[in-house]
Amino acid sequence: MEISKHPRVMSVFPNRGHRLHTTRSWEFLGMEKDGRIRANSIWAKARFGEGVIIGNLDTGVWPESGSFSDDGMGPPPERWRGICQDQHSDDAQMQTTEWRVKLIGARYFNKGYLATVGKAAAAAAAIRPASSRDSDGHGTHTLSTAAGGFVAGANLFGYGNGTAKGGAPRAHAAAYKVCWRPVNGSECFDADIVAAFDAAIHDGVNVLSVSLGGAPADGYLRDGVAVGSFHAVRHGVTVVCSAGNSGPARGTVSNTAPWLVTVAASTMDREFPAFLVLANNKRIKGQSLSPVSLPGAGAGSGGKNYYPLISSEQAKAANATVSQARLCMEGSLEKAKVEGKIVVCRRGKNARVEKGEAVRRTGGVGLVLANDEATGNEMIADAHVLPATHITYDDGVALLTYLKSTRSPSGYITVPNTALDTKPAPFMAAFSSQGPNTVTPQILKPDITAPGVSILAAFTGEAGPTGLAFDSRRVLFNSESGTSMSCPHVAGIAALLKAIHPTWSPAAIKSAIMTTARVQDNTRRPMSNSSYLRATPFGYGAGHVQPNRAADPGLVYDMNATDYLAFLCSLGYNSSALATFMSTVPGEAPTHYDCAGRTVTPEDTNYPSIAVPHLSPSTSGAGEGRTVRRRVRNVGGAPAAYVASVNAPRGVSVDVRPSRLEFAAVGEEMEFAVTFRAKEGEFLAGEYVFGRLVWSEDGGAGAGGGRRRRVRSPIVVRVVEKKKRNRVV
Repeated sequence: MEISKHPRVMSVFPNRGHRLHTTRSWEFLGMEKDGRIRANSIWAKARFGEGVIIGNLDTGVWPESGSFSDDGMGPPPERWRGICQDQHSDDAQMQTTEWRVKLIGARYFNKGYLATVGKAAAAAAAIRPASSRDSDGHGTHTLSTAAGGFVAGANLFGYGNGTAKGGAPRAHAAAYKVCWRPVNGSECFDADIVAAFDAAIHDGVNVLSVSLGGAPADGYLRDGVAVGSFHAVRHGVTVVCSAGNSGPARGTVSNTAPWLVTVAASTMDREFPAFLVLANNKRIKGQSLSPVSLPGAGAGSGGKNYYPLISSEQAKAANATVSQARLCMEGSLEKAKVEGKIVVCRRGKNARVEKGEAVRRTGGVGLVLANDEATGNEMIADAHVLPATHITYDDGVALLTYLKSTRSPSGYITVPNTALDTKPAPFMAAFSSQGPNTVTPQILKPDITAPGVSILAAFTGEAGPTGLAFDSRRVLFNSESGTSMSCPHVAGIAALLKAIHPTWSPAAIKSAIMTTARVQDNTRRPMSNSSYLRATPFGYGAGHVQPNRAADPGLVYDMNATDYLAFLCSLGYNSSALATFMSTVPGEAPTHYDCAGRTVTPEDTNYPSIAVPHLSPSTSGAGEGRTVRRRVRNVGGAPAAYVASVNAPRGVSVDVRPSRLEFAAVGEEMEFAVTFRAKEGEFLAGEYVFGRLVWSEDGGAGAGGGRRRRVRSPIVVRVVEKKKRNRVV
């Protein structure tokens, strides 16, 4: 630890590894209709993100993709100081500081990776010579989702055909490769992540999309994403991160720092249905992007084109466990039992597409992937290597019952098709990690949700659509699912907001995205989870993103680096610990911050949501409450007035003072206080309850062109029992 004593070293922490959190969506988000750009959309207002630079910390980039074409692009902003670094390429231009006008930067960072796995292991994994090129596909997919240009005729095996585009299709793009593939999936280490953050700050990016993360660290001090992103936010860079794919269990959300925008994943109104048709004429709807079909399936009569069905448990190999066979793990199935049959496998543990490969290798002709109870009704369309369909938990239970009750069960799988305007949408993906924030429960995480299921975007030329070694297929575009896919949607929207409001801080951009979100699906019912039960802010944060509304939010909850440092002080960080979060960008002198005299509490952080995890019950109706404070700035018209309304959490009273805010000018700030009291006999101690605070513009349109602005904040409260005091007798 001698290095920590050097005066220019701001932080030393464990070099933790992080995992990658692994096109109709923009129309679903209201930015176009029937392939035409809406005249009043955020795209039109932002000129598709012209002049904004989006960086991406991921697995690199495949520069040949049409999504990074220079067509229609102007020169990069003068502030750009990045380079294109690729030792793997024979293209000499890849070594220069001037490369293209769309994809203007490509760097790689691997010193942390090499220090962790060792150079011998790195060489064995064939990453030498090092390269900013993307051999995984994840980075190309995420960067093109955020900033990809217009590409006509994009599809995967003919499915989802249309014009691909990113959230900010005229923004400039820069790739920062921090994730490498040692053995099982890509891994990204803190040392490389922090180095990439600092490089992006130096280069001049406006927005960073970071679709990676690990289990929440023991505080922010030991989290490279938290530390590196603080540097970026302090320099005016909006950082958007994925929430993680460890749902649906609670307390699994990662990237929990308040200066980040943390994004959950939900569905959109496009599906790729593929039906399992049984011999009794029952049709079970699933989803798939498998490009192959069963020979003659369903084409004839008398059942001659139906295939035998078998449960994977019934096909268990002698040396495998029942659990392994249930999940169709590699080597768990017996060829003699599987050959010529459609196999029903259960979801869990191993990758969905790996199950299909296990079936194919043992002679199976098709796969039915049935959800477990936790994943409920969430169906994901994957590019399986054999005819396949992914069905819900309830349909899986019914199918397994059919298999047990029928002497010779049989069926066939239909070829998938593309279906639009499906309902309900959105609903929360089962894999999407959920709150509460286990690092700081006073900050609600995730912040927002966006489309993250079956997202079609650009892909690498060095891997197949499944990303697995056995897949020799190559595609220009791929469909992937995860909070990794929802994160760049919001990064693209943040870039559009930066183009419209160039002086807005990262906190103001986040506030606009959060306070204009919706919590209803396209049936006008409250958003649900994958089991069609009502979702909560622990799943969706403030709600589902509405880009067009975010362009004109009315009020914003703003913060700066000083506010975030005060937040850290409230958690008990001392001045020496806070040095970790101060700038390490080359050429800047270290900055110090003193916590002395700072009395702010974590609940008082000026966040667009409100979380009170430790509300003590009241002994009288009027006494003992918990008051939190917020301030808002008017970014709409003037004069303007806003009136508060509250949907109070069950068993809790909520009082807002003042309940009316009157602004005389744009840019004016006002403060308010919210007091919470537990209602005697109406709460369940230890249970989280949810509500909403809404500031509604009074008097009609203002400057909103006829729209009455509403500024919405989710409320999360947990009442805790008082500790009893023992008396000495």
